[in-house]
Amino acid sequence: MKKIAVLGSGLLGGSIALAVQKRLPNTHIALWGRRESAIAEARECGIISASGDLAQVVQGAQLIILASPVGAMLEILEAAAASVSLAGVIITDVGSVKLTPRDTLEELVKRSEAKYMGSHPMAGSEQTGVSAARDDLFVNAACVITNDAQHSERDVTSLRHFWEALGCHCYLTSSEEHDRAMARISHFPHMLASIGALVGLKHPADGELAGNGMRDTTRVASGHPGMWAEIFLRNRAALKEPIEEAISYLREMLALLEDSSEVEIVNLLQEAKGLRDALVPMQNSDTD
Repeated sequence: MKKIAVLGSGLLGGSIALAVQKRLPNTHIALWGRRESAIAEARECGIISASGDLAQVVQGAQLIILASPVGAMLEILEAAAASVSLAGVIITDVGSVKLTPRDTLEELVKRSEAKYMGSHPMAGSEQTGVSAARDDLFVNAACVITNDAQHSERDVTSLRHFWEALGCHCYLTSSEEHDRAMARISHFPHMLASIGALVGLKHPADGELAGNGMRDTTRVASGHPGMWAEIFLRNRAALKEPIEEAISYLREMLALLEDSSEVEIVNLLQEAKGLRDALVPMQNSDTD
């Protein structure tokens, strides 16, 4: 690809731009931001082509990456389509849910004769903003690609090769399966981290005694509340089952504590330990 446009000047958008500059030096990467302050920060971080001129950023791009909040994607893409032709352009996004952008963008993408495939690189952190961007953010990160519209293998390969060039390991699945899996391995754990902070730090002074256990299990609770509230609401259907399972486990643990059932508690903890120990380690552990 000769040119790639990233629409959104946050952590992921900025990290994509930096990674492309480093790993794909023959590809022109242009970053669009809505706020002048964010554009200035992007340039300070070393992003060469950062601009608030949407038409200039998307003109001539073979790939457009929507790196904004999911709720803003349609408005941004509509503005881009009103400025330049999107015919034949591959459009993807980095949202943590895939059904919403697929369904929201479907009509506009079809009318513009573009090609939408979803992406979700599992890389990020509790930090936000382009000032936290890193050119190695995607190294060894999993990236899910969805192709519900059944675009050609050539298009899928093109998108997959892009993410692999940034260091990702790619997996192809449906938007439905993506959202189901993310509810369990990403969205629900973030919810638990937030609840852990609410309960564990109910008396803030206790935090002075906190060790790594408290800090590690609640780290992602420092993420952007507005962004995560949007994720929870947009994936609420898939979140319902794991939440109900968690409530069931908590009730079971409470009953075991009341019965002083040490053997049963050990068995429950051993089952959890086995599942956690089998988890494949990743170099980039700061996932969203």
